[in-house]
Amino acid sequence: MRGTIAALMVAGGFLLQAVSYFVLAAPLGTPTSPAFSDPRVPFAPALFIAGVVLVFLAAVVYELLPDAHR
Repeated sequence: MRGTIAALMVAGGFLLQAVSYFVLAAPLGTPTSPAFSDPRVPFAPALFIAGVVLVFLAAVVYELLPDAHR
């Protein structure tokens, strides 16, 4: 059970990272001004960091949850 929860947390974290980077932060089109380097959604970097934290928390959850066989 703890492996499934940890795997779902890792998958969710990577999904959140991918969506926040490729969909919310990456500007589309050709660079025409310095504003092109700004993310399209202002809180996209925070969502990316939340995805990284979620992946690392999966290891904590895996270690702290009791094993089903014990």
